[in-house]
Amino acid sequence: MATWDDVSRLALSLPRVVEGSDTNGLKWEISRRYFAYERPVRRRDLEELGDAMPTGDLLGVLVPDLADKLGLIGSDPEVFFTMPRYAEYPAVLVILDRVSLDQLNEVLIEAWLCRAPKRLAAEYLAGR
Repeated sequence: MATWDDVSRLALSLPRVVEGSDTNGLKWEISRRYFAYERPVRRRDLEELGDAMPTGDLLGVLVPDLADKLGLIGSDPEVFFTMPRYAEYPAVLVILDRVSLDQLNEVLIEAWLCRAPKRLAAEYLAGR
C-alpha cells in the first residue's frame, strides 16, 4: 500500500522534479510540465462509473502512448484504470492503497520519462 509520502519521495528522487499543488491537489513536474498528479474524485466520475468507481486516493500518471496505457491496465486492473472520457488520453489512474511500491516507482519513472528533456532522460537511463 502506497501513500502520498511514498509518491512524493519516489517522484522527488528523479532528476529536476519539483513538487507543487493546484486546486486539484498535489502534482509533480519536470521542466514545468506535470507527469504525475493527485486526482480527486468528481461527481462526473461517479456518474460515469457508478459502483465501479474505486474508493481511495487516486494518482494520475502519464504513459508514453495508448498501447502502454492498455497494457498497464491489463497487467493489473485492480490497481490501474481509466475513465471513459479519458480513453484517448495517454494517462492512467493508480489506486494508491492497492499499488506496491515497486509498481509505483516503475510508473513514476515511466511518467517522468514522458516529460523529461531527451538529453536528461538519456543520461538517467544510461546511469540505471
